[in-house]
Amino acid sequence: MNPNNLKYSPNHEWIGLDEKNNKKTYVVGITHFAQNELGDIIYLDIDDAIVETEIKEGNVFGTIEAVKTVSDLFMPVSGKILEINQNLKSKPELINKNSYDEGWILRIRILDKKEYDKLMSFEEYNNKYLKNE
Repeated sequence: MNPNNLKYSPNHEWIGLDEKNNKKTYVVGITHFAQNELGDIIYLDIDDAIVETEIKEGNVFGTIEAVKTVSDLFMPVSGKILEINQNLKSKPELINKNSYDEGWILRIRILDKKEYDKLMSFEEYNNKYLKNE
């Protein structure tokens, strides 16, 4: 995933069209900024039962645990959960290694494209959260 082609939420999740599946699906993860703020990620708690369910924009879909803290994971848009990245169960550090590629968290089908369109571009996200780094 190219960070410039993604959309960003105020809760530091990213979402982008799934480039490896041509099924109009989207991939969700946390931003590089978020994983950097969290520090070493040691555990991801997402219940497998959410697969095939719909979760509304802004609702919590799991938690991410780092050495320093535990943080909620929020849906950037309303979507039907299609898949959880199972590699993260045994290797949550993949999020630290590359949060935009191997460290993706969910594969979803968007329920309301208007919610997606309202999210920030990389430039907007960068200007709001990263300009002082």
